[in-house]
Amino acid sequence: MKTACVNSPVDRPALLRPVRRVVVKVGTYLLTGKGTALNLEMMRKIASEIAELKRRGKEVVLVTSGAIGAGVLELKLKERPKDLPGLQAAAAVGQAGLMHLYRACFAAHGLTVGQILLTREDVRARDRHLNVRHTIATLLKSGVVPIINENDSVAVDEIEFGDNDYLAALVAILIQAELLILLTDVEGLLAPAGKEGKEKRVIGTVGKITPEIRRLAGGSTKELSRGGMRSKLEAAGIATRGGGMVVVASGRRPAVLVEVIEGRETGTLFLPSGRRVGGRKCWIAFSCVRKGQIVVDDGARRALVARGKSLLASGVIRAQGDFAAGDMVGIAGPEGTEFARGLTNYGADDLRKIQGKKTAQIAPLLGQRYYDEVVHRDNLLIL
Repeated sequence: MKTACVNSPVDRPALLRPVRRVVVKVGTYLLTGKGTALNLEMMRKIASEIAELKRRGKEVVLVTSGAIGAGVLELKLKERPKDLPGLQAAAAVGQAGLMHLYRACFAAHGLTVGQILLTREDVRARDRHLNVRHTIATLLKSGVVPIINENDSVAVDEIEFGDNDYLAALVAILIQAELLILLTDVEGLLAPAGKEGKEKRVIGTVGKITPEIRRLAGGSTKELSRGGMRSKLEAAGIATRGGGMVVVASGRRPAVLVEVIEGRETGTLFLPSGRRVGGRKCWIAFSCVRKGQIVVDDGARRALVARGKSLLASGVIRAQGDFAAGDMVGIAGPEGTEFARGLTNYGADDLRKIQGKKTAQIAPLLGQRYYDEVVHRDNLLIL
């Protein structure tokens, strides 16, 4: 497991104590326990620990699951609905009870909460993306604890986040939080230990999410939950590429949020994969829906990665998928590995006509030259 951890010791207190803005995500299984009711003690615990973080000068946003799970329990259903109307109905019932309890739990500490329900469209559309960011910033400035959940009562397949780990990562990028804490029911990312590998140990620090790291994660086996360690790794990959840190830890640990923020050896710490990226480029790469892929040659890849250039038609090998001008596309090398994302100036049909051609040849081939660049460097993020 040499690739799992960073090679040099990490000074967690030095990294985590200066953090000012935190996103905390709590999952369905923590909130519903064994499926008998909402876990009021867990909700009180989360509220108490967030109140302590605020007393220490932190700005905290809570991303919560549990609406559908709470609705399933309230409606006395035997299992989570598999059809969309059933899921939406369960969410509509569960959301009200969930927020009523959160409001009471935080009020016990003199705190006010504000609810924000989101769909993917709310962060995909640039104007709504900015509105959400401004709303959260205003709530934080007012001392309010924003509580965010996916708007499951209206979400459909095309716009749903899929699980709140992903939603939490997008929120962390959206508000440029330095730290995302994903609370789960295990102590962190686990790796085999001992001679036979039957025992498990917590990986303390992950410097890079490699294929080896991904193989350690499985999906969720909880009936009411959609997440699991696999989705947490995906969320960590997004948030760390945006320049933040991520900690995956057990929500059942006493004072777990305080332990994390103090830099104790709690859970698994995922380090940023690079310098913090501007909000607009993060929006392009992670909030927009990827509509296709542009495959480029090695020369174009070097120009984009090493020299910060725009993508020209001459470096394009092929266009994959059906996308239009203005859509977000992945950019991959000849072997198919995606290394960048950006907004394309040309749709797939036009791009197939000009791929591999010089810029001066675009107008004769298309009738006019809309742009010199296929993807401008200002609209491109290297992953």
